[in-house]
Parts: sequence; structure tokens; C-alpha cells
Amino acid sequence: MDHFKEIRWKQRFNNFEKAYNLLSQYIDKPIETELERAGIIQLFEIAFELSWKVMKDYLEAQAFSVKSPRETIKQAFQIGLIEDGHVWIDALTDRNLTVHTYDEAFAKKMTADITNIYFPELKKLYVKLYEEL
Repeated sequence: MDHFKEIRWKQRFNNFEKAYNLLSQYIDKPIETELERAGIIQLFEIAFELSWKVMKDYLEAQAFSVKSPRETIKQAFQIGLIEDGHVWIDALTDRNLTVHTYDEAFAKKMTADITNIYFPELKKLYVKLYEEL
């Protein structure tokens, strides 16, 4: 394992951990306002962005070559770093939509998906990588 790449994924993990912990602080709180909904979505966007980047760095430290988020997710699934590749691809698609559009109905669905589907997957990744440290 390349020493520099080993250090890099651990540094990236520290950033992911901060974003994950912030999201986890609020994920179970009731969402009553548009601002709260927007906040959860924004925290998810940040945590998700860092999650695929830490996976990319981790894979590169394992001598895999990946370029895009989709490629990273597929390779992470193939080596067992993540359990449900389809959920991660769905999260990537939804994250891309949240960045480019705003619709209240979509925002409500997105916060439900973040809470019930995507956050549990982020948590599994977090635990797996934390144990590797």
C-alpha cells in the first residue's frame, strides 16, 4: 500500500467524519420548516460528497484506479466496502438533483430518503472505515 495514499484516505476520513457527525446530530430531529429541510439536505450533500471521495482515496490506497463517483461506488461495492451499490447510485442521482433543482415535494421526499435510506448507508461506511483506522 502506498504510504502517501494511505495517509490521504485517513485525512479525507477525518473530514468525512466531521460532516457525518454533524448530519447524525440532526438526522433524528423533527423537520418542521423549509429551513430545517434545506439544512438536512445540505448536510447530506456535504457528507455524501466526502463519502465518495474518501472511498476513492481508500480504493487508490488499495491500488485501484477510479475516476468518477459512479466508478468509485461500483468498485467500492465490488470489494465489499459498501453493501448496497444500488442505494449508493440512487443517492448519487438524488444528490445531483438537489444541487440543480428545488421543488418542495422533492425536498420532502429527499429528507425522508436521507433519513430512512441514505443516512443508514453513510453510517455503515463510517463504521467500516472507522474500524479500519
